[in-house]
Amino acid sequence: MIDGLLRETIPQVLTALVRRYGDFGKCEDAVQEALLAAAVQWPKDGIPDNPKAWLITTASRRRIEMWRNEAARIRREETVAALEPPPFELVPQQDDTLTLLLLCCHPSLTRPSQVALTLRAVGGLTTAEIARAYLVPEPTIGQRISRAKQKLRGADFALPPQDELPERVAAVLQVLYLVFTEGHTASSGNEVNRVELTAEAIRLTRQLHALLPADGEVAGLLALMLLTDARRPARTGQDGVPVPLAEQDRSLWDASAIAEGSALIEHALANSPVGPYQLQAAIAAVHDEAPTADDTDWPQILLLYDLLRQLAPGPMVTLNRLVALARVEGPAAALTELDATEHLDHYRADVVRADLLERSGDAQGARDCYLRAAQRTLSLPEREYFESRALRVMSEKPGETPA
Repeated sequence: MIDGLLRETIPQVLTALVRRYGDFGKCEDAVQEALLAAAVQWPKDGIPDNPKAWLITTASRRRIEMWRNEAARIRREETVAALEPPPFELVPQQDDTLTLLLLCCHPSLTRPSQVALTLRAVGGLTTAEIARAYLVPEPTIGQRISRAKQKLRGADFALPPQDELPERVAAVLQVLYLVFTEGHTASSGNEVNRVELTAEAIRLTRQLHALLPADGEVAGLLALMLLTDARRPARTGQDGVPVPLAEQDRSLWDASAIAEGSALIEHALANSPVGPYQLQAAIAAVHDEAPTADDTDWPQILLLYDLLRQLAPGPMVTLNRLVALARVEGPAAALTELDATEHLDHYRADVVRADLLERSGDAQGARDCYLRAAQRTLSLPEREYFESRALRVMSEKPGETPA
């Protein structure tokens, strides 16, 4: 409960400090110290009646202490000493999270630094979670965040000029996509879904869509999130273990989210240049609109993945396309392409290979791949699922394929 509350409050506390004191990096450091204090004190003393105000006050006092201790600011000591956090009712109540998000994507930062900083400051992900999302070492992410905060010293806390929006928005979309992905399929831990992350990603993307209603890729990302999150109620069983898409109870899917997402992507595709997020949303819509798994239009999905591979090639696009190819041309064709594909050293490649081998009737090969995936994933629910698949595939009749 405390972890979720802190994650939700981080952007609000940070925006309040940056708006009052400036210097993003120093304020972010102060907020992190306030969060640490909360993590230590709240479990013992209880959650304050106004958690946000408590955090703002604690972070603000720490910011003032840091200011006082800076040698270059000794001459301002008397002025700083007079500074105290304003009464809680005077703290601006508007949600400046979107402004903060765009600040984190300042053009002076490299794209990797923009993404890492925004995931940390706005999304609330830890350095380790960001590293797993990007498949890079944790120290690398830490260095990116540190350098980014240094570069933002003196940056204005305001919406950027109109001519800078496209570049900033491109980074913002990537950040929101990663936040949502981490929430939809947690890279580690005991849960498949981290609803606080998916909800925050959707909320921020709605804000961005309201700011840029004509941007097709913003609409496409929002549609993708809605169409994907609509399946969340059916994605796990009562034991918390993932349920494959083909085996999910589609009556549990959120029909209103599917309708909203479908309408968004239809409008975006008809009124703006096609982009990667729109194509992914279109693929999700094809899945969601099929009454049953057998009714899925796999040829259309394969065509969409072919287009996506041209616009935004990547390992996950390659793997997902192979799944569609197997449904259209058979597992043998997909296995041939998988064998010829390089740079796919990821546990999800093991899962795709296991599925293709299982559909081809190679139970032993499928079992080995499922077990290898189970050893490599950091998600406990996924590990349980892969291990159960390894047992199940050996108990099925030769050549029998899953639903």
